[in-house]
Amino acid sequence: MPWQTHTVFNQPIPLNNSNLFLSDAALREAVNREGAGWDAELLASIGQQLGTAESLELGRLANANPPELLRYDASGARLDDVRFHPAWHLLMQGLCANRVHNLPWQEEARHGSFVARAARFVLHAQVEAGTLCPITMTFAATPLLQSALPAPFQDWLKPLLSDRYDAHLQPGAQKRGLLIGMGMTEKQGGSDVLSNTTRAEPLAQPGPGEAYRLVGHKWFFSVPQSDAHLVLAQAKGGLSCFFVPRFLPDGQRNAVRLERLKEKLGNRSNASSEAEFFDAAGWLVGEEGEGVRQILKMGGMTRFDCALGSHGLMRRALSVALYHAHQRQAFGKNLIEQPLMRQVLGRMALQLEGQTALLFRLAGAWEKRGDERDTAFCRLFTPAAKYAVCKGGIPFVAEAMEVLGGIGYCEENELPRLYREMPVNSIWEGSGNIMCLDVLRVLSRHAGTMEMLHAEFDEVKGRNRHFDRAWRQLQQQLRKPQEAAARLLTEQLYALAVGAQLLRHVTPPMAEAWCQMALDARGGSQLSESVLNDVLLRATGGAG
Repeated sequence: MPWQTHTVFNQPIPLNNSNLFLSDAALREAVNREGAGWDAELLASIGQQLGTAESLELGRLANANPPELLRYDASGARLDDVRFHPAWHLLMQGLCANRVHNLPWQEEARHGSFVARAARFVLHAQVEAGTLCPITMTFAATPLLQSALPAPFQDWLKPLLSDRYDAHLQPGAQKRGLLIGMGMTEKQGGSDVLSNTTRAEPLAQPGPGEAYRLVGHKWFFSVPQSDAHLVLAQAKGGLSCFFVPRFLPDGQRNAVRLERLKEKLGNRSNASSEAEFFDAAGWLVGEEGEGVRQILKMGGMTRFDCALGSHGLMRRALSVALYHAHQRQAFGKNLIEQPLMRQVLGRMALQLEGQTALLFRLAGAWEKRGDERDTAFCRLFTPAAKYAVCKGGIPFVAEAMEVLGGIGYCEENELPRLYREMPVNSIWEGSGNIMCLDVLRVLSRHAGTMEMLHAEFDEVKGRNRHFDRAWRQLQQQLRKPQEAAARLLTEQLYALAVGAQLLRHVTPPMAEAWCQMALDARGGSQLSESVLNDVLLRATGGAG
């Protein structure tokens, strides 16, 4: 006798085969507004390819099959290599082909290339985030190396600027594309890099571009398969920055030993290692004692990428939640029609509207750092955005899980991977406290910061009472900023910067709703139905 206990129905199909760019109205408008409208056609093509089921499956496979450390080859010779799943290599090929690692540094780079590159970064983050680690470090290191690459490695410039991904284990000069990693953190220091104990002594004469011998360790040696790392070590003149290649100019392996790969909460597709230097060769970048200054030239860009990456993960989480809510029925209605669920999803969408506006204003400012106002904007709001966006991502993805319910908590869904991925951007390149202390440092040490804030905020003064009140209160606090209140101060700065962008660029009702939600101490009232319709339509690609 045939038994049938139940029929499966009211189960939404997964979100795939969507265009990640065209479905995001806020992103499309920001790209055009900040000078990269010329890239919209290619961004739409990239968004279409990345949104396919095949691309999303590559992201899943790369994380389900983490990298493996190969310390020795079959004959017993030291290898110190890392083996990746084929999905990793396919994702890396796509990133390099789309020039996410070097677009603004090309000789033919157009105005707005920093903004176009930021948009490509956000799109790729929605598919797989671990591959962005080698990309962001290579991106940040390239302008430094263009001006300070040691003489024996001058032939690296061409492959650094290529659009090829080359995973072969061979000297950099023989490869079609190169990756650069970083090695700063040691066991005893963490963020306090001045306490590093790795030693560097010159092989002959000291000075910029000269070879040194390094002895020591790194607790986190990012992307160990990179062709070279920028490493901090103590020289006679103080903490210094060194270019440490995987292969020496004569083709021999450098004396960098990989001890193990980290077993991490998330970011599992990406290899993070511990390393020892046994008289490894490194070439001094800049002067002795300038290590922190050299690394900080890269640090701002990698911090900005942390915020972009978290934003991309949040955008994907919202897309998954919205797609589910449009299909799933509960209590006689689709979830998207339930009043309370509409408020939850609307507030999430409004939060991303603000993030998009500020992050792409910041991308535009990074490109125009010759301008005093934009330079000050980058200095202050890069750490502020990294702190606020990366912190906000963790509860954001958890909220998206609740929209899906139990399905969103199961590994067949992509949300658990996004949730595990979120904390890394809050920790890497400086944790939350470090970012907030950096905001205080910029406020106290860089002339022109307050003038920039007045120029940014006074321009929209009078358009919204919540914004005006918050700006008055912040000016009082900025007279004597206290370290213990640095987090609150950073959050307020970030919220005002977002509010200023929305007051300029979105409809008055939407800007009013955001200011009330983020700047009113009472948390704001519920969003009106007209604002809900507008923001939810834009979150699925419609025009507001």
